[in-house]
Order: sequence, then C-alpha cells, then structure tokens
Amino acid sequence: MTQLTDPARATDAPAPGIWRRMRLWGVAHAVDDLYQGLVPATVPYFVLDRHYSYVAASGLTLAATLGSSVPQPFIGVAVDRLRLRWLAAAGVALAGLGLGLSGLVPSYAAVWCLILLSGVGVAMFHPAAGKAARESAGDSAAAMSVFAAGGSVGFFLAPALATPALIAWGVGSTALFIPPAVLTAYALTRHQRRRQATAPKAAVDAGTDRWRPFALLTGVEVVRSVAFFGVNTFIELYWIRHLHASRALAGAALTLFLAGGVAGTLLGGRLADRLGMVRTVRIGGALVLPTLAGLLLTPGSVVPLLFAVLTGLSLNLPFAVLVKLGQDYLPTRPGTAAGVTLGLAVSVGGLIAPLLGLVADAHGPRGALAVLCVVPPIALGLALMLPEPEGRA
Repeated sequence: MTQLTDPARATDAPAPGIWRRMRLWGVAHAVDDLYQGLVPATVPYFVLDRHYSYVAASGLTLAATLGSSVPQPFIGVAVDRLRLRWLAAAGVALAGLGLGLSGLVPSYAAVWCLILLSGVGVAMFHPAAGKAARESAGDSAAAMSVFAAGGSVGFFLAPALATPALIAWGVGSTALFIPPAVLTAYALTRHQRRRQATAPKAAVDAGTDRWRPFALLTGVEVVRSVAFFGVNTFIELYWIRHLHASRALAGAALTLFLAGGVAGTLLGGRLADRLGMVRTVRIGGALVLPTLAGLLLTPGSVVPLLFAVLTGLSLNLPFAVLVKLGQDYLPTRPGTAAGVTLGLAVSVGGLIAPLLGLVADAHGPRGALAVLCVVPPIALGLALMLPEPEGRA
C-alpha cells in the first residue's frame, strides 16, 4: 500500500500530533459544509422576505449545487499538478463570503451569483483539504474519518444555527455567518505555512492509479448519496403526513438521522482500521436496506425514530472509507480522488432529489422513501466488485 505521508509515520496507528491536525481539518470541513447546509435553510426565507417564486427559489438551490459539484474534479486535477496548498483556506473564505453577502444584496441576479460563488468556494476546499488531510492521516481510516465527519457535522448544524437568526432578523442575518469562514481561513493559512516550513516533503507520487476500481467506488458513492439526500429531503414529511406526527417530532426524526450520519462516519473509520476498508463498505451497504425498511414498516411515530438513527448510521458508515479508498486507488492523484468522492459524487444525490419529488407528488413521501429501497442492493452489488487496495489484498 502506498503511503501518502513521510516514512516516519509508516504505521497504522496515528501519533497524537496527527489527531491534533485532523481535528483542525475536521473543524474546517464542518465550517465549509455549513455553508452548503445553509442554502436549503435560507431559501424559504428568501421566498418569505423577498417574495421569490418557487421556481426562483429552486434556482438558488441549483446555483449552489452547480457551483459545488461541477468544478470539483477539475480543481482536484489542478491541486495534484500545481500543489495549491492555499486553496483550502481560500475556498472556505469564498464559501462564507458568498453565502453571507447573499442576504444583503437587493437583486435576484446578485443573490444567485453570490450563492454560485459560495458553491465554487466549497468546490475549492474539498480537493485541497482532502489531499492535505490524507497526508496528515497517513494509513489510518479512523483519523481520516475525523475529517469526513466534519462535513456531516456542518450539515447537521446549519438549520439549527440558521433558523433562529432568520426568524429574528430575516435573510440579512446571513451576514452573521461570515466570521467563521474568515477565522477558519486564517487558521488554515497559518497551519499550512507552519507545515510547509517544518514538515518533510510527503511522498505522494508513488504507486499505480487504478481507474476501474475507482469508477466502481464512484458508483457506490453516487447511489449512497442518492439514498442519503432522498431520506434527508422526505423524512420530515413522512413523519408529518404519513405518521401524522407533530412538526417537532418530525424535526427530531431529521435531527436523529443526521446525528446517526455523524456517528456512522466516525464508526466506519474505526471499523475500517480493524476489518478492512472494502469489507466496511460492504457492511454499510448490507445494513441500509433493513434499517430503511424498519423505518417504513415499524408502526407508531416514536419507535421509528430508532430506525432514523440507524439509517443515518448505516448510510454514512462507508463515507470516510470511500474517501480514503478512492485516494488509495489513485495514489498519484489524491486531490482528484477527493474532488470526486467528496464533491461530484455526493452532489449527484442532490440533483436526483427532484425526480424523487415527482414520486412524492404521485405517491406521497412514503412512496419516495420506498423507491429508495432499490438503492442499497445496487450499492452492495458494486461494493462486492471492489478489490482491496494494493498491498492490502
């Protein structure tokens, strides 16, 4: 297996200093993905405060998705070829400034462009941060899971932080979210300068790229993303319209689903260090169908909350592993691998969500969730074809 760190760290157990660096990258990832989560949280308030139509509102979501998904593979290639270490700090700063200023400008065109730029900032962050985090994590999937879990935490916190501010001060309160981006960019810039001055050059260009396994892995990530975004979109409506629960209980279901996702990301890294990365991906794929079926078939509105947690956990169990495994399949292109697994493949799930909306219009939110039951077998089938990384077979 090709190491992406210096030879002094050629062990599976990360040193204490590595955990400190991984916590920094995990926090930075949380701040960066906070701005992705803030877009769906703020769009309803643009409708209420600015009287945007539903089409205009969906256009804002499209701007964020296009900005964050399409450029990431190309930025990943640039990161691998040009070693743009400053790009992660610049990306999180742009993500925060774009989203933060969007509530202050008057015209729809300006709002759309700022949200697009915020998405581009997210796209700039992931490949550079994914490469740097891998250099710090070495061969530890558990350490890499700290970085990956940061993104889940950002999504989790976005509605909880944004909703009270938006209710109190309207869309202009988006400006309150600029400081975290600026502070994070400053911390990353200092960290990168220190590392560049003191750390030996990492050996990142050895090994043979294996594109066929990487394509299979990308397929696993795409179908996992479709299921995750589908449940994330319709779980509250399922509790309200099918289980006839209160909005508070529906919000609790979404919260528990996202919390399960954070726990699953961290647990997946631990399991991968003990059982192997490919086996962990397969375990996650095998667990999704029974947990999702339990969510749909369990009676009542309280007991299914347990399956909301378990569904989030099983869907995110392979997340950090897929990021690391992608970089193992493309050892000479860790930035490109991170751009695809963290960016493009994840964003496809958001692009598929409108199709599930058509199903929900015809058959209700339970119908949309039932359709998602065909996804886990596809992910498991692709995972069964994944080979072990070189040196791990």
